[in-house]
Amino acid sequence: MASVLPDPAEAHRYAVDASSITWRRAGDARAMTGAGTALMLQVAHPTVAGGVREFSDFVTDPWGRLFRTLDYVNLLVYGGPERAAETGRRMRAMHTRIKGVDPQGRRYHALEPEAYAWVHATLAVSIVGAHQRFGRPFSPAQTERFWGEWRGLGRLLGIRERDLPATWGGFQAYVEEIVDTRLERNDVVDLVLRTIVEPAAPPVPGLGPRTWKALRLPATRTLQLATIGLLPVSAQRKLHLRLTPGQRRELQALGAASRATTPVLPRVARTLGPDYLRWRHREIARGSFGSGTAATPTPRVPAAA
Repeated sequence: MASVLPDPAEAHRYAVDASSITWRRAGDARAMTGAGTALMLQVAHPTVAGGVREFSDFVTDPWGRLFRTLDYVNLLVYGGPERAAETGRRMRAMHTRIKGVDPQGRRYHALEPEAYAWVHATLAVSIVGAHQRFGRPFSPAQTERFWGEWRGLGRLLGIRERDLPATWGGFQAYVEEIVDTRLERNDVVDLVLRTIVEPAAPPVPGLGPRTWKALRLPATRTLQLATIGLLPVSAQRKLHLRLTPGQRRELQALGAASRATTPVLPRVARTLGPDYLRWRHREIARGSFGSGTAATPTPRVPAAA
């Protein structure tokens, strides 16, 4: 484990701060529209599918799994160098036991370099894609800068530099290669699709059955369309997931409406990460994902660019 993780003293080299494009964009509430896309790309990889199939509580506790994923992502981006480095160490430690044999007889281990890097890579696909459709589209220079920062955060997780391309152009070619040679439609992909269609109410204080019933249909509809619509076209073909022309028009309209909110979107909705960590600090401190000690204060966020 230690051989692939950077020295703790190097954490400042890879961690991001409020001046980074990652800090300003990863926590935008609209980036959450890409969550299903990232998950779909992840579980279409046979190694990830094997781990989810045998070890994940995704079926019995989908919201718990989502919150734990958000814990780790927000600690990595908004936790500061020390907590980001600790998050990386914990992530690798958590994945050491995730191994087995899938229904096709293929051995898998969650720390296989390709699969481990792919999970991190899918989040970059989803963040950039979600902003392109629903938020603040990245310029080419911003995309390149974001990818450099995201790749650096991967080092804190123990992803080797050679496992992910250095440039965004190289990354796009890498995604196409993984889609073409490694991804497959499997039972876990189908499970994710079913969960998106009929999600359980999230454990949010004050969200009663009536309120969730009113919110569920529009929220679920947007997530369903975005999950498929934000996939690379090659992945849509490979996984046999395509939107109809009418659904594509609906997604375009939803995206246009969402992008139009940018000038009036509250600061907290543009950079949710620090506030999320404050909201979840007790759960994180209990060890649901983060440190087993009391959570340290999270820096306040400057006005988002």
